[in-house]
Amino acid sequence: MGAEAVLRDPAAAARPPRLADIDALTLDANGTLVYLVDPVPSLVAALATRGVERSPKQVAAAVEAEFDYYREHLVEGRDDASLERLRQESAAVFLTAAAADLDTAEFAPTYTGALRFELLPGIAAALERTAALGLELAVVSNWDVGLHEHLDRLQLAHRFRAIVTAAEAGARKPDPAIFAIALEALGVRPERTLHVGDGATDREGALAAGLHFAPAPFDDALAALA
Repeated sequence: MGAEAVLRDPAAAARPPRLADIDALTLDANGTLVYLVDPVPSLVAALATRGVERSPKQVAAAVEAEFDYYREHLVEGRDDASLERLRQESAAVFLTAAAADLDTAEFAPTYTGALRFELLPGIAAALERTAALGLELAVVSNWDVGLHEHLDRLQLAHRFRAIVTAAEAGARKPDPAIFAIALEALGVRPERTLHVGDGATDREGALAAGLHFAPAPFDDALAALA
């Protein structure tokens, strides 16, 4: 239904909505709600304690190799067992790229632990304002099921009626199917929903699903509704 609405009026969902037009917000996670703290220093140290000396540049390149692998395989982390396999495989990619002959099973928890996410500036205040406005909230993210852990640690999970990951949805942005799952959980219509994200896949997917779209940062997008 949302996609049909966009086909009838392709520009409609791209017009900046007003607060009176919106019942709910869906938010991207990485780059919109949270950011990744640089893992390179801790990984350099972790390798060194295991007798592997690598420069920050070498470790950064290995991290990028793992990120490339993860982006291709993130939908495989659907539950606890498959998430553990994905984390093991991702750590193995990092170790191979770093030319580090270490035991993957032993190193994987250290690698996963080095990928620490924190709240972006302004997010806490923006979420408080959203709650005060009575708007429903959901997360829609190209992430594995481990996103729930990160949001729990940051004490954010309770703020969202739904947290929809690509791994659980079996579809990743810009596929509108992932947005449809969030809309069903929220019980709202796409044309009454604004998606906020920091990437082209956020914009393309939201508009394809019939949602409005606003670019991150979230607090700016929220202020623009007034």
